[in-house]
Amino acid sequence: MIRREDFDAARAALEAAGFVFRQAGVLSLFLDSAKANPREAVHLVFDGEVVKPGEPAPNPDVAESIDMGSFRVINLDALVRIKLTAFRRKDQVHLLDMIGVGLIDQSWTKRLPPLQAERLQELLDSPEA
Repeated sequence: MIRREDFDAARAALEAAGFVFRQAGVLSLFLDSAKANPREAVHLVFDGEVVKPGEPAPNPDVAESIDMGSFRVINLDALVRIKLTAFRRKDQVHLLDMIGVGLIDQSWTKRLPPLQAERLQELLDSPEA
């Protein structure tokens, strides 16, 4: 996730490292080669924006991250909100894994917007579904 205003610099850096840029609908992708599978690409999303029209919440700000020295990692709260917004099957599996190792529990429903809390409750209620 990056800020929209940082896209040109990120693109230049990724292309200098050998990545190939491709715009696929609303997705900004960087592939290992022109023939690479988009599923294996680096997918950029932009802070404060929705990935797909109609999503219930925009991406968090990149400031919701932890400085690891030469890179930043989005914090757990922001990651959980992103996963609950997208709520694709793979996002649900990631959330179930986080529940399984104790990173997320019932207390999280109180600190989320209503739709995200409802989605999390669904996973908490039926982790095997």
